Amino acid sequence: MSSLTPAIMFQGTCSNAGKSVLTAALCRILLQDGLRVAPFKAQNMSLNSFVTREGGEMGRAQVVQAQAARLDPDVRMNPVLLKPSSDTGSQVIVMGRPVGNMTVNDYLAYKPQAFVAVQAAYDSLAGEYEVMVLEGAGSPAEVNLKAHDIVNMPMARYAQAKVLLVGDIDRGGVFASFVGTMEILDDWERELIAGYVVNRFRGQKSLLAEALTYMEQRTGKPVLGVVDYLANLGLPEEDSVNFKAGLFSPHRPTGEHVTLALIDLPHISNFTDFEPFLAEPDLFVKIARTPADLADADGVILPGSKNVIADLKWLFNSGLAEALKKYRGEGREIVGICGGFQMLGISIDDPYHIESAGESLTGLGLLDLATVLERDKTLTRQSGRHLASGLAVHGYEIHHGQSRATGTCDILTFDNGESGGAGNPAQTIWGTYLHGIFDADPFRRWFIDRLRQRRGLAPLNSVQASYDLEPAFDRLAEAVRSQLDMSAIYGLLGK
Repeated sequence: MSSLTPAIMFQGTCSNAGKSVLTAALCRILLQDGLRVAPFKAQNMSLNSFVTREGGEMGRAQVVQAQAARLDPDVRMNPVLLKPSSDTGSQVIVMGRPVGNMTVNDYLAYKPQAFVAVQAAYDSLAGEYEVMVLEGAGSPAEVNLKAHDIVNMPMARYAQAKVLLVGDIDRGGVFASFVGTMEILDDWERELIAGYVVNRFRGQKSLLAEALTYMEQRTGKPVLGVVDYLANLGLPEEDSVNFKAGLFSPHRPTGEHVTLALIDLPHISNFTDFEPFLAEPDLFVKIARTPADLADADGVILPGSKNVIADLKWLFNSGLAEALKKYRGEGREIVGICGGFQMLGISIDDPYHIESAGESLTGLGLLDLATVLERDKTLTRQSGRHLASGLAVHGYEIHHGQSRATGTCDILTFDNGESGGAGNPAQTIWGTYLHGIFDADPFRRWFIDRLRQRRGLAPLNSVQASYDLEPAFDRLAEAVRSQLDMSAIYGLLGK
């Protein structure tokens, strides 16, 4: 049995119901009210990950929630991270360290061991805080998953957490989803449900009065909040669901601007590296999936990938590889981050079967760079200086690949003296393993201004947008506080 730290948990009627954002919101609300609060998610499946100061890997969603609570991210907040590498397999990371690549059946056999680690992480973390805010995954009513679930109701029972069931009314059928979920749950699971939260509502809330009354009469559980559809939150996304659905499809600026094409790799990871660009007033970020999508781009970014071997093949099969090679002759800027950096090189070898059956592939050949996917995974925080601009950058590295560059120029130098990237002499093609390099406002502006100059536009020479999450957390907390029954929630916490 866990510690007796008061705990509340958001579970959902489906994936992407808004659990992660509501968890972050409640963490900030409780912090504002003077409580020491920490987030927790037993198991996260995501290709967006982060490296802690101690060198452990965890999901970005719990990083954002930690930031909402003004805490340094801690792998105990997300003790199990699954990073899908194929339709039927994932790299399994426990307490910040990879334990292996597993098929679905392999992981099912491993789950009891994983849950032991989850419980130990929760007890350790909960013992240091006054309140815990937990997040579930998907839905607790997935009948094909319930028997071996470790993240929803079994975790709520272990933490003695009351559960708020979140439904996305924007998708339609939210009340049927609530009722259906309750019908599928076992008696002990229904006992843990304290109420419902209707999320992403648009319109006049008084029109919901009859439905809210019906829910309590039908299930015996109240609706404890109706939260508006909150657009443009300015917070990093948890996974690729919203990315694939068009998160990076803003309106093209009407004034002078440049265009940056972000290639949508099938196994794209850490696309949050590029969210800081979305606030820039003179930059249009477009998603590229075909060669035609690159036609008007001033710059192209090859992002990170969880399966570099498969995504490199896709680049060649889609025609994008040839299009990028053509760009080399036109002098337009091509940037690779992590897996994208590896693809820019001449070869990628996978002798230890990290992402394939031991394949060796020819890269794009845009940089004289040879990469080997090694058994050990590099997990480290870094800071340094970008050489051409002289500006400070910071971020983290997550990669199995080790790259050897010849005939290239250093792009940045880390504070420990190591090289942080490589590029061609003209620096029109370059790459780095540093995730988060564009988080630094002055460097991001320098990069955009260089694209402007190549287009014949004058540089702006000053920061136009600040990538600061603090105001976003406070705006989120203000909106959610006013729409949740906070008195009832504090009652559930015994406060």
